Amino acid sequence: MVRECSCLLTRAYSGQRSHCSFLISHFLYLIAHFSFLILLFLILLSCASVSPVASPEVVVPQWQPVESAGDGLAYFAGKISQPRLVFHALRVDLSSPELRIFAAGGKSHGADEQFLSIKVSTFVRDNGLVAGINALPFAPVSGKEGEPRTNTGIVVTDGVMVSPPHARYDALVLYTDGSAAIVAQSAIHSAENIASAVGGFRRILADNALVPQGDNAPRHPRSAAGISSDGRFLYLLAIDGRRPGSIGSTEAETALILRALGSGEGINFDGGGSTALALRYPNGKVRVVNTPIHGQIPHKERAVAGCLGIGKIDP
Repeated sequence: MVRECSCLLTRAYSGQRSHCSFLISHFLYLIAHFSFLILLFLILLSCASVSPVASPEVVVPQWQPVESAGDGLAYFAGKISQPRLVFHALRVDLSSPELRIFAAGGKSHGADEQFLSIKVSTFVRDNGLVAGINALPFAPVSGKEGEPRTNTGIVVTDGVMVSPPHARYDALVLYTDGSAAIVAQSAIHSAENIASAVGGFRRILADNALVPQGDNAPRHPRSAAGISSDGRFLYLLAIDGRRPGSIGSTEAETALILRALGSGEGINFDGGGSTALALRYPNGKVRVVNTPIHGQIPHKERAVAGCLGIGKIDP
């Protein structure tokens, strides 16, 4: 009897050990399989996040009026999932009698037209504007306002050329007859018939088609401007970058977003840590609507030079 009980216990123990071994091995298999799936998912997610894509998803702008500007100025904040992008845009009706375009090379200082560094938010606030965006490349770079700045390219302020053209780059030009165009700075020899102008880098959109660029791979925060094919609307665009929620765009993706917003022509402005788009709210407060990232610090605004602004004409 004892021997039989002993045999039964041995068989039971052996069966339990075999069953436990099976469960453990099955559990380890599931862990290994699940770990592989997680690794594969992360690899695919990484590739989808940082690899250049042929086109951002179709953007359908939902324009909202900017109350502080009256009729003629609208705002849209958008997101793109592939690639991850957050952007902010303005649509300016160039035919509106209530709005004016104002360009400046920075903060004026003295009779020699030397310019001092200024943040876009300060530019909008000090000049009584309702919106503004950075435009030209410049030197040197810092986050401090009130330092001497040299613009790399043309600036025309109220019909006066205050910074000369840079032959390598293009410019956004607004003429005295109310029309606008993107032209080569090398073709601008005077401010005749020009009301306002700001240089940038190069044209990225022409006749609704992307303009091929030599090096299109880098992703950066971007500032850009576009003009509708009929010439009625001016578009200003700021794309966030260098942060997890918005990885920055290529020049081609910037052009595609401009086109989706309504542009037929487009120019790439200075970007990176300089990108900033500021609005004045109905309570009079001015703030930057995008996420500037001077010195790799989110929400830190860079002190730039040449800017383009939108003002309201008092009745």
